Amino acid sequence: MLIKAYGLFWRADEVDWEPGRGRKFQVLGRVGEKRPGLRVADFRIQSGLYILYGDYGPYYVGLTRSNRLGARLRAHLRDHHTGRWDRFSWFGFRQVLAPGVNGVSPLKTMPKAAVGNPNDEIRDMEALLIHALGLSSNLNKTNFGRADQWFQVKADEADRYLGRILLPSHRGRR
Repeated sequence: MLIKAYGLFWRADEVDWEPGRGRKFQVLGRVGEKRPGLRVADFRIQSGLYILYGDYGPYYVGLTRSNRLGARLRAHLRDHHTGRWDRFSWFGFRQVLAPGVNGVSPLKTMPKAAVGNPNDEIRDMEALLIHALGLSSNLNKTNFGRADQWFQVKADEADRYLGRILLPSHRGRR
C-alpha cells in the first residue's frame, strides 16, 4: 500500500508555524481522544502528497520525497501561493510507529523500494482522489487499504493532547 496515514482538510491557521525561540514547529495529528487509544504524531517530516485548498476547492498539489511536508507547507505561506490557500490535506507514505519515549509516535523511514499488489495501489489512488476532492456523492466509497486517518491537533489543543500521552514518569521532561 502506498498511503500509510492521511489527514483531511486541516486548517493552516491551526498550526503554530513560528512557536518561538528554541522550539520547532509541529504539524500534530491524533487518533483517538483519550488514553489508552490516544496516539499523537508529528507529521512535519512526513513524505507523500499534499493538496492545498482555497475558497473554490483544490488549488495546488505537491509531492514531498524527503521528510519535508511541514517545511513545504510553511514555505507556501510565504511564496507565490501566499493568501491563496487556507486548508490542506496530506497523504503520507511513511508509516506511524508505536509511541516513543516522549509519548509521540515517530514515523518510519521511507522504504528504499515499494513492492505491492497493483490492485491495492490502484484502490489507494482511487481513495486518495475521492477523499482529496471531498466526493461524498461518490457511489464507490473506497477507502485506503491500510492507512489510518489522523485528525488535526489544533494549536490551542497541543499541550492538552501532549499531556495526555505522556506517562507520569515523563511529565515535566518535555
